[in-house]
Amino acid sequence: MRRRKRDSIPSKYILTGIGVICVVFMLLSYTLGFQGGPLGTVSGYLFVPIQKGINYVGWYLSDRADNLQDLRLVMAERDALQEQVDQLTIENSQLMQEKYELEDLRALYELDRSYSDYSKVAANVIGKDSGNWFHSFIIDKGSQDGIEVDMNVLSGSGLVGIVTKVGADWAQVRAIIDDTSNVSAMILSTADNCMVSGDLQLMSKGVISVSQLKDSDNQVVFGAKVVTSQVSDKYHPGLLIGYIQDLEMDANNLTKSGTITPAVDFEHLRSVLVITDKKRQIDPDEEPAVTEPDGETDTEEEP
Repeated sequence: MRRRKRDSIPSKYILTGIGVICVVFMLLSYTLGFQGGPLGTVSGYLFVPIQKGINYVGWYLSDRADNLQDLRLVMAERDALQEQVDQLTIENSQLMQEKYELEDLRALYELDRSYSDYSKVAANVIGKDSGNWFHSFIIDKGSQDGIEVDMNVLSGSGLVGIVTKVGADWAQVRAIIDDTSNVSAMILSTADNCMVSGDLQLMSKGVISVSQLKDSDNQVVFGAKVVTSQVSDKYHPGLLIGYIQDLEMDANNLTKSGTITPAVDFEHLRSVLVITDKKRQIDPDEEPAVTEPDGETDTEEEP
């Protein structure tokens, strides 16, 4: 390892000396008029490169400062634009939500007009069981709103299901597509009775099952309306369930079975109407009322 000589001049002093000499030559050149003489030539060789270097550094630093300022302006504009985009996104989401709510209200209004003979309460869906389909769900109305078990529930174009549990401010609804659901129904055009049963596996194809249909004259065709029947014990008659999709003869050669397309979209339920008029339940021990010739009613008495 070499030792540094003690008498060596530090480089910073050399640079300082060169700088001083350059400044001296520059002053002499411009003050004494030596631009054209030897002194001017020497000063040109020494000063011009340094001046160019200083100018280059100055231009570079100026450009960098301008670019930095432009970058700050661009970033500020970007942040402002991003804030506007976020605000517009929120407003758009709110408008879409209001649009969906308006569509639901219009659908419920039309449904209310279709079944104007019944008293109804509107409710929103606030919870559901797992899965893609609203086969069992919770609404935000309960006993304090007049909701009771076995009340019929409507949405879209027809029947959704029936109330199975009730709390003070909530109620549970079992839909007609649920595996445990069975509804006495009939074909609207022929008045032939049948049974509509829920089937979540079939719902993956957008249909549920219909069975026990007597159609000896083959009058029931594709698209025929299926509604709740008069003999249903819990459902009001005439509520639209869906439309015949396909039918085939059973092994007994007496009845037909097949599928129907529900009138309600059970994948996107948001609001419903609950019919607060329950279908009258007939007590098996209660004797039916008979009308006397004078117009009064009475019940049959045992002899």
